Amino acid sequence: MEKSRKIRKVIRSKPTIEGASVHLRRVFGFGEVSTFDPFLLLDDFRSNDPRYYIKGFPWHPHRGIETITYVLRGSVAHEDSMGNKGVIGSGDVQWMTAGSGIIHQEMPKGDKAGHMGGFELWANLPAAHKMMDPRYRDVKSNQIPGISVGNGVMIRIICGEVKGTQGPVRDIVTDPEYLDLTVPAETEFIYQTKPGHTVLAYVIKGKACFCQQKNPFTYELEGVNYFDIQRNPFVTNENLVLFDDGEQLVVSTEDEPVRFLLMS
Repeated sequence: MEKSRKIRKVIRSKPTIEGASVHLRRVFGFGEVSTFDPFLLLDDFRSNDPRYYIKGFPWHPHRGIETITYVLRGSVAHEDSMGNKGVIGSGDVQWMTAGSGIIHQEMPKGDKAGHMGGFELWANLPAAHKMMDPRYRDVKSNQIPGISVGNGVMIRIICGEVKGTQGPVRDIVTDPEYLDLTVPAETEFIYQTKPGHTVLAYVIKGKACFCQQKNPFTYELEGVNYFDIQRNPFVTNENLVLFDDGEQLVVSTEDEPVRFLLMS
């Protein structure tokens, strides 16, 4: 019988300012390297006010990591010291391997209504690969396969393989998985995970119960601040789940669907 993962911790994303006064929500980053290894940071930069994102992230360096930008609304213009330029829009991904070092900038621009939405994930490179040659990939939305796995569950595969379908980002040394999942209301979904891998789920719409743990006192909760102690049997928008080890995880919904990013 396969071992189901349990919730180790639920983390509520916290407001912060990065770049040139970009207002975003930091899910995790910098102070918890061993907890999320190999992931270093996850930022949620969804916003409906251009004043809070338009100045973007001007020229800055990266080294020894990979940065992954996934855009849901609006667009992000990228330029780097290797001469690469590109614009990623709704549903697109930018996967940059900094390796031995690269300088770049990312400048967000909202849609016609001024709405901007996306996520920035950083992943560490193993010591043996930190000085590899930098590389940059633009992945357009129509290159990212979306598959149905039954009961109305839909999965967009950015990186990794699900049911024989492989995502467009390949040959990554940490063998990651990056998925965008939607589970309909009143549905239970079981997903197989790789034992020994760090697995994270970040809810971006709706709500769900993970690992059949409706009792929120069975795991650790990290709130927005010291006074944020309210607990909920469901994990909702802007909340991250960190799982214990195991071979599968269970996601169940009730009166509304859930959409979440799965990183492993």
